[in-house]
Amino acid sequence: MRRLVALPVILAATVALSGPALLGGLLDRSGRLPHAVARLWGRIVLWACGVRVTVEERSGLPTPAVYAANHTSAFDIPLLFGYLPVSFRIIHKKSLSLVPLIGWFLFLGGHVAIDRGNPFKAKRSLERAADRIRLGTSVAVFPEGTRSRDGAVRHFKRGSFGLAMSAGVPVVPVALVGVKVVVPGGIFSVRSGTVRLVTHTPFATAGRNAEEPDVLAEEVRRVVAETCGRA
Repeated sequence: MRRLVALPVILAATVALSGPALLGGLLDRSGRLPHAVARLWGRIVLWACGVRVTVEERSGLPTPAVYAANHTSAFDIPLLFGYLPVSFRIIHKKSLSLVPLIGWFLFLGGHVAIDRGNPFKAKRSLERAADRIRLGTSVAVFPEGTRSRDGAVRHFKRGSFGLAMSAGVPVVPVALVGVKVVVPGGIFSVRSGTVRLVTHTPFATAGRNAEEPDVLAEEVRRVVAETCGRA
């Protein structure tokens, strides 16, 4: 029953807010206005699904920074937009840019598309992302690269951490806890419950050498995994 009620609410909110989000992106090239609309959208999605969110900040939240979160469901997107208490942009696969409304929002909102099938273009995109971070824009990433099907926190790939080191900004571990309980078998299996969004003490990148992205990735992964109880 919950899903039958939630789906039309989510669709209506997505359509209704797409106009303000796109207009905000045209009027405010900083991306703050479309991000504010996305925050409202994320909260409506979670409310419609009967999902409550508790936010735990275990340290101050720097900006700019790279916020690195575990990834178990498409539900993680509205969760981050709705409740991560900083303005940020995401790094997303280029194919999303071709999806109507979503692709337009991502482009106008200043989010970063990565062509994973072309290493040269992917590297150029990360360089542009580093430039954007240096100018004051935080970025949220899912370093696992894909969703974890069983909820275990898998290997964190080095790219996001090399990005943080290149931009000279800290990395903040973000643990999304309990998402697999409310979304056990995909987005259409969602059920009521409570999830936690936990931000941890930032990891500094200053003074690390070129070989450090892998080490930093594992340090951040360990913190996230321990919080999720799935190390």
